[in-house]
Amino acid sequence: MITEQFNIEIPTNMVGYRLDKALAELFPAYSRAKLQQWNQDGLVLVNNIQMRGKNKLKGGEQILLTTKLETEVAWQPQPLELNLVYEDADLLVVNKPAGLVVHPGTGNQNNTLVNALLHYAPELNQLPRAGIIHRLDKDTSGILVVARSLTAHTSLVKQLQKREFVRKYQAVISGVMVAGGRIDAPIGRHHRHRIRMAVTESGKEAVTHYRVMQRYRNHTLIRVQLETGRTHQIRVHMTYKNYPLVGDSVYGGRLRLPPKCSEEFKTMLRKFPRQALHAEQLGFIHPNSGEFMQWTVPLPTDMQNLIEALEQDMKTKVI
Repeated sequence: MITEQFNIEIPTNMVGYRLDKALAELFPAYSRAKLQQWNQDGLVLVNNIQMRGKNKLKGGEQILLTTKLETEVAWQPQPLELNLVYEDADLLVVNKPAGLVVHPGTGNQNNTLVNALLHYAPELNQLPRAGIIHRLDKDTSGILVVARSLTAHTSLVKQLQKREFVRKYQAVISGVMVAGGRIDAPIGRHHRHRIRMAVTESGKEAVTHYRVMQRYRNHTLIRVQLETGRTHQIRVHMTYKNYPLVGDSVYGGRLRLPPKCSEEFKTMLRKFPRQALHAEQLGFIHPNSGEFMQWTVPLPTDMQNLIEALEQDMKTKVI
């Protein structure tokens, strides 16, 4: 069991809040049920007094929370390769390769990023979701952050919820995009295909910013910045705009080929093994030092080769 204490003052913008609502916003790393249980167990003190969750706050109260966590997960450590971009006592910043699943799931309990992380840093077994703050799809490459302490986890989750993270991606899309822009379209489960996501009125707010980096004969290299982080957000939003990602087996639709392109180029596009999406940049305020930190990781070889092939195809003369 791991125990940690947090001492925080109720801010003025929470005047009139119920205690349970304030706790949920102040400590987003923990579920409402867990916070409620800790309060019932006397582990939440307001000005050194135990209060009921429905009691309202006046602002300025001192909250003392004592957390008690059993091991959160039963996932097993495995000595797998990790590409660490940065590490300290609070953080691990990882460059994830395409093809690597982040969290173990049904029928896929081993050889994931979490298995590798638990071997490298066993203390992550005591953190929510093994300390991972945001995930990447299996076939998306690039950078993500892992918290190594409860304090760091709470800080990073708050920043993510407040949209203070900088998250930039590169993607190759089908179609020639005229200009960059902003997509503000809610995303939720597809009404028929439940394993897919879609733009739907009943979905959650989703905002994506994008700009053109390079146009090719029938494709475009774009840079994307996330404002929100919904499941498959970039893939869904680009398909919604009729610019699906190259290689996306779920949302990509029919393969789009430039006129009179080479057989070699056709083969590369047909066999590109994943969605052409790479999380290249990540930035946030360090939870301990308060310093803004940012990292960039280069495009992996498969996407570099794809871009080189697109550039070569531009030299094709159409008669």
